[in-house]
Amino acid sequence: MTIYLARALDTPEDPFRGGVLRAEESVAFRVVDGVIVDRGTLAGVLTRAEPLEDELIDLRDGLLLPGLIDTHVHYPQVRAIGALGMPLLEWLDTCALPEEQKLAEDGYAHAVAAEFCFGLLSAGTTTALVFGSHYATAVDSLFREADRVGLRVTSGLVVSDRLLPEPLLTTPERAYDEAVALANRWHGVRRNRYAVTPRFSLSASEPILEACAEVMQEIPTAFFTSHVNENLAEVAAVAELFPEASGYVDTYDRAGLLGPRSVLAHNVHASEVELKVLAERDTAISHCPTSNAALGSGLFPLASHVDAGVRVALGSDVGAGTGFSLLKEGLQAYFMQRLLADAGLPLTPAHLLWLATAAGASALGLAHQIGDLSIGKQFDAVLIRPRLGDPLDVCLRNTSSSEEALGRVFALGTVNDVAGVWIGGGQVSGAIRSPRPPLTR
Repeated sequence: MTIYLARALDTPEDPFRGGVLRAEESVAFRVVDGVIVDRGTLAGVLTRAEPLEDELIDLRDGLLLPGLIDTHVHYPQVRAIGALGMPLLEWLDTCALPEEQKLAEDGYAHAVAAEFCFGLLSAGTTTALVFGSHYATAVDSLFREADRVGLRVTSGLVVSDRLLPEPLLTTPERAYDEAVALANRWHGVRRNRYAVTPRFSLSASEPILEACAEVMQEIPTAFFTSHVNENLAEVAAVAELFPEASGYVDTYDRAGLLGPRSVLAHNVHASEVELKVLAERDTAISHCPTSNAALGSGLFPLASHVDAGVRVALGSDVGAGTGFSLLKEGLQAYFMQRLLADAGLPLTPAHLLWLATAAGASALGLAHQIGDLSIGKQFDAVLIRPRLGDPLDVCLRNTSSSEEALGRVFALGTVNDVAGVWIGGGQVSGAIRSPRPPLTR
């Protein structure tokens, strides 16, 4: 049992629906078996706690946020990050797919899994919806490593049967058998969950999508994830391959794959009809702003999604994205909406925190467990504490409000400012550095 004293910021209510930033300069959290059982003033929490049984940890020399939640990130692409100057389909052929084929070798997959999980944790990401590998053995490696370090991971076997290098292709029968075997081994085991994962309709024929639907029927609590409407050339190619579909979203909907446990990445080029379908199915979208910018895919129409009632969260999309930091993704999302001018949706720091935390929890069906720092939630948290004298440190000491401080974190924060990460009450990454005076104004 532990009491954490912190300067804490979270968004328990959706700012897109009138919620506001909850900010407290000095708030105590009592954590028992990984769950926040009390929250309030230190004196109040101590009065209600069992005497002499709780360790007290003072974190007020940083900012405590809920653990960050990445709703779209590719495990096999860690070593492909940073290749710029190409559109999506060229980037896949040149960078991503050659790297993904290397995961057929077990030792390589083990090494990449370790690098991937470390990358997430070092960025303050505690939960992720992960695009797995085309190789079942490599997906096993990911689940084992995530389980070892304590990450909350939802992932699965990536399946395709056309238009990719032959080593990455499968058959509907094999796709079903391997997915069910993996799900039976990992789904619901501690913090691991299974996600049915066709790569995208471009490389997944109708029989593959039907096999994916059969897996969903076999494992009814599994999740579904894929890509949609990312790049105009991709959208046009999918339209040719599915002439009877009304659009890219419909290729998944016709197979019965869309629902409240479905998350589609990108959706930069969505039609009004597709947004209506997504809202009706309660399917969430993972907005991946640095990837969309790096690949020149387009500017995400956030306002259209919000107006249609489509849930949106953030994804890093490593390796087309430019790193694991959801702080960077939040900042890029802010930039994109500014560039859209009258068609954009002005974002506040509270919006950015919501997109990086509670919105992801909602998309992944975990809002009852994580996403904010309320009583009854798991203590998933990240401590932001820059080094003394760094620009972020200077700015945090010269802010006039908590909202302004949070904006500075998104504008200036990097993985180097992550001083501690907790998942389910256990500190899994980062060392608590020597204490210094609280960040009082």
